[in-house]
Amino acid sequence: MENSAASEEPQKKRPHLNTVFSSPTMAWHSKFSSDNKTVDAAVLQYQNQKLVQQLDAQKHKMQDLKAKMKELRDKQASYDDFLVTLNRIWNQLDDDLIILGARSGADQIALQSLDQQDYSRGSIPSCPAEEIFLCRVLKTNAIPGNANTGSIDNIREALDLRHSSTLELMKSLENAIDAQRIKTENFAHLLEGKPSAEDAIILLNKIDDMMKEEANYLHRVIDALHLKHKEYADEIEACNQRHSVDRSELKRLEGELEEKMMELEDSRRKLVTLKMQKDVASGGQETISSAVNGSMSPEKHTDRTKGVRELKESIEEAKILKEDRLSELQDAQEDNLHLLKQLQDLQNELKDDRYVSSSRAYTLRNDQLHHWNAEAERYKALTETLQADRSFIGRREKELVVKAEAVDAAKRSVDNSESRIEELEHRIHRFIIEKNELEIKMEEAIQDSGRKDIKEEFQIMGSALSKEIGMMEAQLNRWKETAQEAVSLREEKQSLEASLGRKAIEHKDLIGKVAHQTGEIRTLKELAEKMQRDKQERQIFLDMLGQQIYDNRDISEIRESEKRAHSQAEILRAVLNEHHLELRVKSAKETEAACQQRLSAAEAEIAELRAELDASDRGVLELREAIKIKERESETYISEIETIGQAYEDMQTQNQHLLQQLAERDDYNIKLVSESVKIKQEQSLLLSRKKVLLSQLLQSQTSLESLKTRIAQSEVQMKVHITEALSYTQQDRHLALTLEIVKRELGDADKELKWLRSAASSADKEYDQLMRKLDEIQMERETERSEKKKLDEELMELNKTVDELTSASGEAAVQKLQDEINDSKAILKCGVCLDRPKEVVITKCYHLFCNPCIQRNLEIRHRKCPACGTAFGQNDVRFVKI
Repeated sequence: MENSAASEEPQKKRPHLNTVFSSPTMAWHSKFSSDNKTVDAAVLQYQNQKLVQQLDAQKHKMQDLKAKMKELRDKQASYDDFLVTLNRIWNQLDDDLIILGARSGADQIALQSLDQQDYSRGSIPSCPAEEIFLCRVLKTNAIPGNANTGSIDNIREALDLRHSSTLELMKSLENAIDAQRIKTENFAHLLEGKPSAEDAIILLNKIDDMMKEEANYLHRVIDALHLKHKEYADEIEACNQRHSVDRSELKRLEGELEEKMMELEDSRRKLVTLKMQKDVASGGQETISSAVNGSMSPEKHTDRTKGVRELKESIEEAKILKEDRLSELQDAQEDNLHLLKQLQDLQNELKDDRYVSSSRAYTLRNDQLHHWNAEAERYKALTETLQADRSFIGRREKELVVKAEAVDAAKRSVDNSESRIEELEHRIHRFIIEKNELEIKMEEAIQDSGRKDIKEEFQIMGSALSKEIGMMEAQLNRWKETAQEAVSLREEKQSLEASLGRKAIEHKDLIGKVAHQTGEIRTLKELAEKMQRDKQERQIFLDMLGQQIYDNRDISEIRESEKRAHSQAEILRAVLNEHHLELRVKSAKETEAACQQRLSAAEAEIAELRAELDASDRGVLELREAIKIKERESETYISEIETIGQAYEDMQTQNQHLLQQLAERDDYNIKLVSESVKIKQEQSLLLSRKKVLLSQLLQSQTSLESLKTRIAQSEVQMKVHITEALSYTQQDRHLALTLEIVKRELGDADKELKWLRSAASSADKEYDQLMRKLDEIQMERETERSEKKKLDEELMELNKTVDELTSASGEAAVQKLQDEINDSKAILKCGVCLDRPKEVVITKCYHLFCNPCIQRNLEIRHRKCPACGTAFGQNDVRFVKI
């Protein structure tokens, strides 16, 4: 477009010069003028061509610069796409972390952060258009900053804030998962310790409470997500409505634009026709004036002066045009220089961006992001496995299995009924075919013989029908017997259900008795433990009294004898109590074993009864299905019998109708003979009329051929006229096109001037902006270089310290560390067995040991600490977690 506009400008000026030199006055002036200067048109044309070549070269340079700018824009677009994908992945990571936190049982912080995320994404930041994407990445409404490094610091702070928010989400997710893991581990430890029935009930209640809390929390999360979904659906509907409104508006505007274009086209055509008329009128006047004046006019001198003036004016115009073109060339060269500077600046920026993308901080952040993504997926898998292990899934599976069995049974019954229906349909089809055959046979019998044969056949059919009815009655009797059997089976089923209910009640009673006996056993064990504690206390009391009365020998002997008597009495009492306890425990164990035997027997009976009940249910269902099938068959047989009876009656009526039809046919034959005579007479009349019409048709055909020849001649004349009209219209179009081309050249020249001015102003503005950006980038590079130098110095110092440490210590330091680790492990192990970890502390001396070693020491009568030898009791032993 630009090349065509540039090449059209000199062509626009050429007609003016050609008209100047081609006019008759100028030709006469070039022959006979000796005083005035002669103008060489070739020089002007040469200069014009030079200017055109310079403009073409300048436009080629502009095109090259535009191609480079396009490449830079493509690179910028790829960089923007990379940033967009990074932002999308980051947002997806935040959303996944929030949803995982909600699923793992975190607090309301996850939902609040989801609301904040949605609000920050939905809001449009109030910042310039070129900074909208950066504002969205940083989640801010505006980027405060000056031409200095303040804006970069603000961007880094915003990025750090966003990174810290994602890290907080990760920490909250880890904390929630750790809390869930601790809960599950606690429950697992409690279950592994083989708790009693009461502890198991308490544990189950705790698990149920925890499940209820989780269910309530999940309900809250689902409600919040439903609200979000509704909000998004409303927003999407609003967007769709706006989109439809915009489409309707666009269609309306397109219609208006087409109307305006049609109006413009009509006005342009009118203008072209007016100009053509004007040109034709002016050409006619010039020819008339030249014919009147002749070759030699009396006003030769005035024509010569006018021609000279016109030549001078054309030369001045050419000079002005040359100066304008030179100034335009200079402006274009300056624009080229500016664009080259901009290109270099953009290349430097691209290099800096590559450096940033390949920097160590960027790679570290990218690796961290991949690591956190992997961790998030791992935690997601863990949460899914934890949520999958739920007890209600088993119940749901059992219910589904029962439903599937019921569905299979229903499908089987449906398949059986469908097969039976198909059989019945085949039979009905067969009966219909037999009926049709019987009707055909009956008609043949009517034609061959009289009514006697038909009556015999009907009697045979009646006897066959009576036989079939007898067979059907026998089948009905059989089905009644099966129905009675089904009723008896139902009664048996009811009796079995009653017995099963009784057995279930007995099973519940036995479970209650077992629970009562286990409670009694527990109380007996508690009594035995209390008696052992009283015995230990009395023994300690006796030992203390014996130590106090050691000096007085006579009294000590007496008291020793009393003590021995008391101890023997207590031993006897303890033995008696233990004997009674053993007897009660044995009796409780025996009763428990008997109850368990009765329970197992009852369960086996219940299982057998259930199996029998299932078998009876299946038999009842099968019998019901058989009864239903038989009932349907009986109904179909009854309906068939009724249809056959009706068919018999219909056949009798048809026989009567056929006899009547035979009489009517005889009458109809007589009528036909009379009508055939009449038709023959009418046929002879029609043949005579046909001959007359044929003669008329021949006459009309001859007239038609003459008319066709005339039409062909008129068509040839019409074609000639049409070709002439087309040639005239093509000439008119050619003239109109030449006028339009001239107008377009003028408009393109004006547009090119305006565009060059606007391009110059925009290039100046872009140059100022690029200079500012270059200064900012240089400042950033200097700061980054200084930071890089500092980091390199710190790295060198750290490497030196590491080298010194490795050279000084080496394997000795590693051995020391290994020895310290072994010592710390040995400290954590029990000092008696040297295998198990320390689990128990003695409160008197605060020495730590493992639980089995202390339990062995508690079984001994004289309990002493293995480390210091201090005596201790059972109440002095406490569990400790290390």
